[in-house]
Amino acid sequence: MVMRIFGALVIGAVIGLERSFHGRPAGFRTHALVCMSSALLMLVTVYQNQWMTQVAIDAIRTDPTRMAQGIMTGIGFLGAGVIFKEGLTVRGLTTAASIWMTASIGILVGIGFWFPAVIGTVASLLVLSAFRLIESRMPSEFYAHYHVRFKRDAVMDEDSLRRLVGKHDFTIANMHSRLIDGGQLFEYRMVIRSRGRASAQTLSKELLGLPEVVEFRISPTGD
Repeated sequence: MVMRIFGALVIGAVIGLERSFHGRPAGFRTHALVCMSSALLMLVTVYQNQWMTQVAIDAIRTDPTRMAQGIMTGIGFLGAGVIFKEGLTVRGLTTAASIWMTASIGILVGIGFWFPAVIGTVASLLVLSAFRLIESRMPSEFYAHYHVRFKRDAVMDEDSLRRLVGKHDFTIANMHSRLIDGGQLFEYRMVIRSRGRASAQTLSKELLGLPEVVEFRISPTGD
Protein backbone atom coordinates (compact mmCIF):
# COMPACT_ATOMS: atom_id res chain seq x y z
CA MET A 1 0.00 0.00 0.00
CA VAL A 2 2.81 2.41 0.85
CA MET A 3 4.51 1.66 -2.47
CA ARG A 4 1.31 2.41 -4.38
CA ILE A 5 0.70 5.67 -2.54
CA PHE A 6 4.29 6.78 -3.07
CA GLY A 7 4.18 5.71 -6.72
CA ALA A 8 1.01 7.73 -7.31
CA LEU A 9 2.65 10.74 -5.64
CA VAL A 10 5.71 10.53 -7.92
CA ILE A 11 3.69 9.97 -11.10
CA GLY A 12 1.31 12.86 -10.37
CA ALA A 13 4.22 15.15 -9.52
CA VAL A 14 6.06 14.30 -12.76
CA ILE A 15 3.00 15.14 -14.89
CA GLY A 16 2.35 18.25 -12.81
CA LEU A 17 5.89 19.51 -13.35
CA GLU A 18 5.18 19.94 -17.06
CA ARG A 19 2.07 21.99 -16.30
CA SER A 20 3.90 24.12 -13.72
CA PHE A 21 6.75 24.73 -16.16
CA HIS A 22 4.27 26.26 -18.62
CA GLY A 23 2.69 28.43 -15.91
CA ARG A 24 -0.64 26.64 -15.66
CA PRO A 25 -2.78 27.18 -12.52
CA ALA A 26 -3.11 23.44 -11.79
CA GLY A 27 0.47 22.24 -11.69
CA PHE A 28 2.93 20.27 -9.55
CA ARG A 29 1.00 20.04 -6.27
CA THR A 30 -2.45 19.71 -7.81
CA HIS A 31 -1.55 16.78 -10.05
CA ALA A 32 0.35 15.04 -7.25
CA LEU A 33 -2.66 15.31 -4.94
CA VAL A 34 -5.12 14.18 -7.63
CA CYS A 35 -3.10 11.07 -8.48
CA MET A 36 -2.45 10.20 -4.84
CA SER A 37 -6.08 10.71 -3.78
CA SER A 38 -7.29 8.50 -6.64
CA ALA A 39 -4.90 5.76 -5.54
CA LEU A 40 -5.97 6.08 -1.90
CA LEU A 41 -9.65 5.78 -2.77
CA MET A 42 -9.00 2.69 -4.88
CA LEU A 43 -7.03 1.14 -2.03
CA VAL A 44 -10.14 1.49 0.12
CA THR A 45 -11.95 -0.82 -2.29
CA VAL A 46 -9.08 -3.16 -3.13
CA TYR A 47 -8.37 -3.87 0.55
CA GLN A 48 -11.99 -3.79 1.63
CA ASN A 49 -11.82 -7.19 3.31
CA GLN A 50 -9.09 -5.91 5.66
CA TRP A 51 -11.00 -3.00 7.13
CA MET A 52 -14.51 -4.48 7.15
CA THR A 53 -13.67 -6.69 10.12
CA GLN A 54 -17.20 -6.82 11.54
CA VAL A 55 -18.66 -8.45 8.41
CA ALA A 56 -18.25 -12.06 7.40
CA ILE A 57 -15.75 -12.48 4.55
CA ASP A 58 -18.36 -14.26 2.43
CA ALA A 59 -20.67 -11.26 2.69
CA ILE A 60 -18.12 -8.81 1.22
CA ARG A 61 -18.68 -7.96 -2.44
CA THR A 62 -15.89 -5.80 -3.83
CA ASP A 63 -16.66 -3.68 -6.91
CA PRO A 64 -13.74 -1.31 -7.59
CA THR A 65 -15.41 0.06 -10.71
CA ARG A 66 -18.00 1.90 -8.61
CA MET A 67 -15.25 3.75 -6.76
CA ALA A 68 -13.55 4.57 -10.08
CA GLN A 69 -16.78 6.05 -11.39
CA GLY A 70 -17.11 8.22 -8.30
CA ILE A 71 -13.53 9.45 -8.65
CA MET A 72 -13.97 10.45 -12.29
CA THR A 73 -17.21 12.27 -11.45
CA GLY A 74 -15.42 14.29 -8.79
CA ILE A 75 -12.54 15.08 -11.14
CA GLY A 76 -15.08 16.63 -13.50
CA PHE A 77 -15.71 19.41 -10.99
CA LEU A 78 -11.99 20.02 -10.50
CA GLY A 79 -11.38 20.08 -14.25
CA ALA A 80 -14.19 22.58 -14.77
CA GLY A 81 -12.48 24.89 -12.31
CA VAL A 82 -9.40 25.33 -14.51
CA ILE A 83 -11.35 26.03 -17.71
CA PHE A 84 -12.39 29.60 -18.40
CA LYS A 85 -13.91 31.32 -21.42
CA GLU A 86 -13.48 34.89 -22.62
CA GLY A 87 -15.38 35.63 -25.80
CA LEU A 88 -14.36 32.96 -28.28
CA THR A 89 -11.23 32.12 -26.30
CA VAL A 90 -11.30 28.96 -24.18
CA ARG A 91 -8.31 28.26 -21.96
CA GLY A 92 -7.44 25.45 -19.58
CA LEU A 93 -8.75 22.51 -21.62
CA THR A 94 -5.36 20.81 -21.79
CA THR A 95 -4.81 21.24 -18.06
CA ALA A 96 -8.27 19.82 -17.34
CA ALA A 97 -7.50 16.84 -19.59
CA SER A 98 -4.17 16.27 -17.81
CA ILE A 99 -5.96 16.27 -14.43
CA TRP A 100 -8.40 13.69 -15.75
CA MET A 101 -5.54 11.57 -17.08
CA THR A 102 -3.66 11.86 -13.78
CA ALA A 103 -6.72 10.62 -11.91
CA SER A 104 -7.00 7.66 -14.30
CA ILE A 105 -3.35 6.77 -13.70
CA GLY A 106 -3.90 7.09 -9.95
CA ILE A 107 -6.74 4.55 -10.20
CA LEU A 108 -4.44 2.13 -12.03
CA VAL A 109 -1.73 2.56 -9.39
CA GLY A 110 -4.26 2.09 -6.61
CA ILE A 111 -5.32 -1.33 -7.90
CA GLY A 112 -1.73 -2.33 -8.65
CA PHE A 113 -1.74 -2.15 -12.46
CA TRP A 114 1.78 -0.75 -12.65
CA PHE A 115 2.52 -1.53 -16.29
CA PRO A 116 -0.40 0.41 -17.83
CA ALA A 117 0.15 3.17 -15.24
CA VAL A 118 3.78 3.64 -16.34
CA ILE A 119 2.84 3.48 -20.03
CA GLY A 120 0.06 6.03 -19.40
CA THR A 121 2.52 8.34 -17.61
CA VAL A 122 5.03 8.20 -20.46
CA ALA A 123 2.27 8.74 -23.02
CA SER A 124 0.91 11.72 -21.06
CA LEU A 125 4.32 13.40 -20.87
CA LEU A 126 4.82 12.73 -24.57
CA VAL A 127 1.50 14.40 -25.43
CA LEU A 128 2.09 17.38 -23.14
CA SER A 129 5.67 18.09 -24.23
CA ALA A 130 6.62 16.52 -27.57
CA PHE A 131 3.19 17.02 -29.12
CA ARG A 132 3.46 20.73 -28.30
CA LEU A 133 6.38 21.00 -30.73
CA ILE A 134 4.54 19.03 -33.38
CA GLU A 135 1.43 21.17 -32.96
CA SER A 136 3.43 24.39 -33.31
CA ARG A 137 4.74 23.24 -36.70
CA MET A 138 1.45 21.99 -38.05
CA PRO A 139 -0.37 24.26 -40.51
CA SER A 140 -3.38 25.77 -38.79
CA GLU A 141 -5.55 28.84 -38.88
CA PHE A 142 -4.78 31.64 -36.44
CA TYR A 143 -7.82 33.39 -34.96
CA ALA A 144 -7.80 36.65 -33.03
CA HIS A 145 -10.23 39.22 -31.65
CA TYR A 146 -9.53 42.55 -33.32
CA HIS A 147 -10.77 45.84 -31.83
CA VAL A 148 -9.84 49.20 -33.34
CA ARG A 149 -11.09 52.68 -32.34
CA PHE A 150 -11.17 55.98 -34.22
CA LYS A 151 -12.21 59.50 -33.38
CA ARG A 152 -15.76 60.13 -34.56
CA ASP A 153 -14.67 62.74 -37.09
CA ALA A 154 -11.87 60.56 -38.54
CA VAL A 155 -13.41 57.11 -38.93
CA MET A 156 -11.92 54.72 -41.48
CA ASP A 157 -14.73 53.34 -43.62
CA GLU A 158 -15.46 49.62 -43.56
CA ASP A 159 -14.16 48.90 -47.06
CA SER A 160 -10.82 50.57 -46.28
CA LEU A 161 -10.55 48.62 -43.04
CA ARG A 162 -11.23 45.34 -44.86
CA ARG A 163 -8.50 46.16 -47.40
CA LEU A 164 -6.09 47.00 -44.58
CA VAL A 165 -6.77 43.69 -42.84
CA GLY A 166 -6.65 41.74 -46.11
CA LYS A 167 -3.27 43.25 -47.00
CA HIS A 168 -1.81 41.34 -44.05
CA ASP A 169 -3.32 38.00 -45.11
CA PHE A 170 -6.23 38.22 -42.69
CA THR A 171 -9.87 37.53 -43.48
CA ILE A 172 -12.74 38.79 -41.33
CA ALA A 173 -14.98 36.15 -39.79
CA ASN A 174 -17.54 38.67 -38.51
CA MET A 175 -17.68 42.39 -37.83
CA HIS A 176 -19.80 44.87 -35.93
CA SER A 177 -19.35 48.50 -34.95
CA ARG A 178 -20.55 50.91 -32.26
CA LEU A 179 -20.13 54.37 -30.77
CA ILE A 180 -18.48 54.50 -27.35
CA ASP A 181 -17.23 57.03 -24.81
CA GLY A 182 -20.37 59.12 -25.05
CA GLY A 183 -20.28 59.12 -28.85
CA GLN A 184 -16.73 60.48 -29.06
CA LEU A 185 -15.14 57.31 -30.41
CA PHE A 186 -16.16 54.82 -33.09
CA GLU A 187 -15.13 51.19 -32.62
CA TYR A 188 -14.95 48.20 -34.97
CA ARG A 189 -14.99 44.74 -33.41
CA MET A 190 -14.31 41.59 -35.39
CA VAL A 191 -12.78 38.14 -35.40
CA ILE A 192 -9.97 37.81 -37.92
CA ARG A 193 -8.20 34.70 -39.13
CA SER A 194 -4.97 33.96 -40.95
CA ARG A 195 -2.60 31.10 -41.74
CA GLY A 196 0.23 32.47 -39.60
CA ARG A 197 0.76 34.35 -36.34
CA ALA A 198 3.35 36.64 -37.93
CA SER A 199 0.54 38.46 -39.73
CA ALA A 200 -0.62 39.90 -36.41
CA GLN A 201 2.76 41.58 -35.87
CA THR A 202 2.80 43.23 -39.29
CA LEU A 203 -0.79 44.42 -38.84
CA SER A 204 0.09 45.91 -35.44
CA LYS A 205 3.06 47.80 -36.91
CA GLU A 206 0.91 49.38 -39.60
CA LEU A 207 -1.80 50.35 -37.13
CA LEU A 208 0.81 52.07 -34.95
CA GLY A 209 1.70 54.29 -37.89
CA LEU A 210 -1.86 55.45 -38.58
CA PRO A 211 -2.59 58.76 -36.79
CA GLU A 212 -6.38 58.29 -37.01
CA VAL A 213 -6.20 55.10 -34.91
CA VAL A 214 -6.85 56.02 -31.27
CA GLU A 215 -6.58 52.50 -29.84
CA PHE A 216 -6.45 48.90 -31.05
CA ARG A 217 -6.19 45.41 -29.63
CA ILE A 218 -5.40 42.05 -31.25
CA SER A 219 -6.11 39.17 -28.86
CA PRO A 220 -5.26 35.62 -30.06
CA THR A 221 -7.75 32.91 -29.28
CA GLY A 222 -6.89 29.39 -28.13
CA ASP A 223 -5.65 27.46 -25.09
